[in-house]
Amino acid sequence: MGIIRPAGALEVPDRADREPAPLWTRHGCGRLRRGSALLAVLWLSAALAAIAFSLASTVRGEAERTSTAVDGTRAYYLASGAIYRTTLRLLWNWSNPNLPPPLRPLNRAMDMLPFPTGMVRVEIIPESSKLDINTAPPDRLFRLLVNLGTEPGRAHEIAAAILDWRSPSPGGALSAFDLFYLSRNPSFRPRHASFEEIEELLVVRGMTPDIFYGTWLRAGGGEDNAPLVRQGGLADCVSVFGTADRFDANTAQPALLNSVGVPPDVVAALVARRRFAPFLNDGDLSRFLQGVGDALAHLRVGGNSIFTLRATARPRLANGQLSDLRRTVAALVKFMPPGYDSPYHILRWYDSAWEQQ
Repeated sequence: MGIIRPAGALEVPDRADREPAPLWTRHGCGRLRRGSALLAVLWLSAALAAIAFSLASTVRGEAERTSTAVDGTRAYYLASGAIYRTTLRLLWNWSNPNLPPPLRPLNRAMDMLPFPTGMVRVEIIPESSKLDINTAPPDRLFRLLVNLGTEPGRAHEIAAAILDWRSPSPGGALSAFDLFYLSRNPSFRPRHASFEEIEELLVVRGMTPDIFYGTWLRAGGGEDNAPLVRQGGLADCVSVFGTADRFDANTAQPALLNSVGVPPDVVAALVARRRFAPFLNDGDLSRFLQGVGDALAHLRVGGNSIFTLRATARPRLANGQLSDLRRTVAALVKFMPPGYDSPYHILRWYDSAWEQQ
């Protein structure tokens, strides 16, 4: 039976008779899916690129750190070998006076020692250039600390603490310093005996690592663009094997010379001269200090039998140039008189040390 439509009514065509829908309507979902896939691929590519960049940066950093570690190891053994080589050359020089001296043991630094794999600069520092920490009077210690840049109040405290540490405890009673050390965590008792190692000073009341080892300061009044200059520490000026009166003119620190009574202008002239050419003997020093009063009474040239040998090595790269990396090693060496089991004994060994500029 047909459908009866009222007269005048609009005839609506069937679905099959309608006009086709626009393409954007018929294919919109497919394009949307393809756009989402493309966007996902782009994000995945960006993530993979970021991962690859991070991995490449990590590999490069690890390779550079490995190269630096290898150069550091090479420099360490170069410096160690230079210390032993210098020790033997010193022995040859002293035991064979008729041979041309390969080096002068009284100089502060010898020429660069050449090695096939690098160059090493060796400094020969007699312990006579340092103050004996076990016999120095407190007022001299106070002046030395002030000359090193320590505040006077702290300098007085440290000098008194050093005196208390190396002095016997009267009647076994606890001093104010003993009570201070017992209040620390962990607590400890002071030795009340002579210093055996200079590093004991690090636990003395008032001492800080900057005062003991030295620090780096801005030159020229502390301006931001000024270069960093190392300020020496107490470890450069005192020793358990030091001296109490006459100090080596080639290696003694200016702060120490000022503290023992050498005038500041004489110290400045002395430092300028030894940078140009070291003093070779006491006669050379006497001629230089002629007419400057009793400064010669505090100075000498050379040491006794104990020296610090400090070697700074720079390894050679594959292209033949020297690396920017430097490694400093030091040893405290005592040269023994004839008849001992060994011509020298290494008393202390420092895997890491400061290079004096």
